[in-house]
Amino acid sequence: MLKIGKYNDLVVESRVEFGLYLQSDEGKILLPQKYVSEDMHIGDTITVFIYTDSEDRLVATTLKPDGVVGDFVFLEAKDVVSFGTFMDWGLEKDLLIPKSEQQDKMVPGKKYLTKICFDDMTGRVYGTTKISVNCDKNITDLKVGQKVDLLIHSFTQIGIMAVIDNRYFGMLYINETYQDLSIGDTCTGYIMRLREDNKIDLTLKKPGYDSVKSSAEIIESLLEQAGGFIPCHDKSSPEEIKTVFSMSKKEFKRAIGGLFKKGVLELKKNGIRLKQGKW
Repeated sequence: MLKIGKYNDLVVESRVEFGLYLQSDEGKILLPQKYVSEDMHIGDTITVFIYTDSEDRLVATTLKPDGVVGDFVFLEAKDVVSFGTFMDWGLEKDLLIPKSEQQDKMVPGKKYLTKICFDDMTGRVYGTTKISVNCDKNITDLKVGQKVDLLIHSFTQIGIMAVIDNRYFGMLYINETYQDLSIGDTCTGYIMRLREDNKIDLTLKKPGYDSVKSSAEIIESLLEQAGGFIPCHDKSSPEEIKTVFSMSKKEFKRAIGGLFKKGVLELKKNGIRLKQGKW
């Protein structure tokens, strides 16, 4: 079945002066001459991206857009008109975000996180910046502690909103996040909590013991780099601990407690020190 707004493997049916016609279950589709290479022959199967031209005719291209239907990508706004905004997505025909699909007023030259969508009624590919409502609300396939890929979408007073695995939408709590992040960044995270309202809470550290183990490794590594001593301890301020170790005070205390029990470090009044022979 032909997938509009995605890549398709189609067979070259015939050659004409203005390009190649490709076979599909929707009829013949033109690959314009400017995209035809010398190694394309009748009977060959070639990979092309399928979308519609300005007259809503199916057309093929070997150009690679910044995303396909279903993807969340940051795109730059090119032209703002009364009925929507045209986005640069790497093809000759820009991607339209209808006015009804815009979360906020859009400005030319600015980048916006966009979901690329397909309208079954019109057969057209379009974009939307209404991200959260266009993410999957069925979270039954997710599990607490599951490792996920995150795309940072926006910042609120209490959290950092992110697209999860190019499918779901969730939040990292600002007061529990100790890594510098910016809109558009990608990173690895974990499912911290699946709420009854189908909202997802995220964390950058694996929940439970593995998180403490990772924090302990960070502390030990930083101590080695600092020559065995760092003037931070369980009475240091949360801000100081966050600056030095990029973790919460609670996590820091749990980690140094574990290292102390293992005999890796000594707890001093003015800081923590690696024991002799440990660095």
